[in-house]
Amino acid sequence: MVLKIEHLTGGYTGVPVIKDINLEIKPGEALGLIGLNGAGKSTTIKHLLGLLRPQKGTITLNEVNLTAQPTAFKRQVAYIPEMPVLYPELTLKEHLQLTMMSYGLKETEAWPRAQKLLTDFRLADKLDWLPIHFSKGMQQKVMIVAAFLADTALLVIDEPFTGLDPLAVAKLLALIKQAISSGKMVLMTTHVLADAQQAISNYAVLNNGTIEMIGSLTEIRQHYGLKPDDSFDRLYQVLNQEQA
Repeated sequence: MVLKIEHLTGGYTGVPVIKDINLEIKPGEALGLIGLNGAGKSTTIKHLLGLLRPQKGTITLNEVNLTAQPTAFKRQVAYIPEMPVLYPELTLKEHLQLTMMSYGLKETEAWPRAQKLLTDFRLADKLDWLPIHFSKGMQQKVMIVAAFLADTALLVIDEPFTGLDPLAVAKLLALIKQAISSGKMVLMTTHVLADAQQAISNYAVLNNGTIEMIGSLTEIRQHYGLKPDDSFDRLYQVLNQEQA
């Protein structure tokens, strides 16, 4: 069981945004994908979700090829987007029921898990609410609940801390740690490394569409000549200088 991205080149209208990306995540591992805006993080995620077709390379999850078996591949993936995507005419309860149907979950087994997640994120009394009644942070919590309810092999998490209050950030980090300890795979993009490093130990630095290095934050500091006490704002300054 493993996620493999091999020699992935892709982007839009034939113009490569990412070039020869190679990543591997094993069960019980979490990888942070970091880099400047425009480095290719969103393009990589869109390829992983099957929203873009690779120009070259392959993506497989537990030996299921995304291009050859897209439905079977996507059944193994849950996604938390940076910007919540909710159906305006569906209540919170209906969103969760849609998640259960999409992933083939038995409601008798899924609802107890959903209730625990709803309680954790203070949404248990809002099952009949429509998205219009939710704040940005609450909409993000709905996406988190739905993703962890799906109970998939791989979690793809894109800038998850945006709009979350400190209690919700702590709950999310605890869920990520729990997922890792239970053998799930996690790929997260974030600029908030102070929070991310509580759950993620290894990072891939994406710069100008290529992976420059993979390692711990300590190894990344050493690679880019940063001091041990440098903030990670300094890392982005170095990456920006490389692009200049």
